[in-house]
Amino acid sequence: MHDLQSTSEAPSFTARRLLRGGHLQTLAGFFLLRGSQLPVPEDRYVEVAAGVKILCRCHWQADRRNALTILVVHGLEGSSESGYVIGVTQKGLVAGMNVVRVNQRNCGGTDHLAPTLYNSSLSGDVAAVARNVIEQDKVQRVALVGFSMGGNLVLKTAGEWGREAPPEFRAVAAVCPAMDLAASADALHLPGNRLYEQYFMVKLRQRFRQKAKLFPGHFDAKRLRGIRSLRDFDDKITAYYCGFQGAVDYYARAAASNVVGQISVPGLILHAANDPFIRILPETRRKISANPNVKFIECADGGHCSFLAEANGYDGRWAERQVIDFLRRF
Repeated sequence: MHDLQSTSEAPSFTARRLLRGGHLQTLAGFFLLRGSQLPVPEDRYVEVAAGVKILCRCHWQADRRNALTILVVHGLEGSSESGYVIGVTQKGLVAGMNVVRVNQRNCGGTDHLAPTLYNSSLSGDVAAVARNVIEQDKVQRVALVGFSMGGNLVLKTAGEWGREAPPEFRAVAAVCPAMDLAASADALHLPGNRLYEQYFMVKLRQRFRQKAKLFPGHFDAKRLRGIRSLRDFDDKITAYYCGFQGAVDYYARAAASNVVGQISVPGLILHAANDPFIRILPETRRKISANPNVKFIECADGGHCSFLAEANGYDGRWAERQVIDFLRRF
């Protein structure tokens, strides 16, 4: 199964035997356990807005200033402990990189640190973490890495920075980025994807009820009544509490597809044609194709943020390996 759209030197992805197909890849990537043998991180709480802090778990090389520092951002209802975050961290450390595992607002056990909800528009939080490590740690080179929702955030950050990015910003990589939010939310509601949608809905309802307990003056759990889909949740909860007019307005304004054409550093986007619910629309594909800085690799197989290949000399987590190989030259 080879790349559908890529540069000639891009390696091809072949799914692991017995794990071929979008759903099998996605579910296996989620359920197959992996060992986490990371060194103890430095925990840092970064204030990304007034009264709002997020937890970053930092792993430094001995010479942190001169090593490439990668900020890794997880997806919806993930955290710095998500498997793909751990995997990229392990591979990045071996490659001599600093790695900062970024928890989005409320994630990683930090609901109490923010009287706000996290959402796909908060590229400013990623930028704030980048500024923090540049200013505090004096690092010389920074790259952004994101998966799914986190992929949207890092691409949005890079596009909004454009040519005004910090001089230390060198590259961005995204795996299965949810950069066309409306199309992907609607795909999640298709009958064949209800398992994934229900998983996200259980987690989102639990989190919102927890937020309502922690901040009763800010959130009302009664607003969850009648919500049946992610679009419903984003319409009645996310948009309502995060300053949007509704889900349509939120999806339109938060999508990285708006600014992907403005990315001015080398970029890598990995996508699987059989990702069950992430959709990249034709107009977005045209913007990516027109931007010479961005390499787009679409594989026939791989599912959602999985890309499980045979473990031939490594752990078989193909996308993580491609991201680190891409970043080595920086």
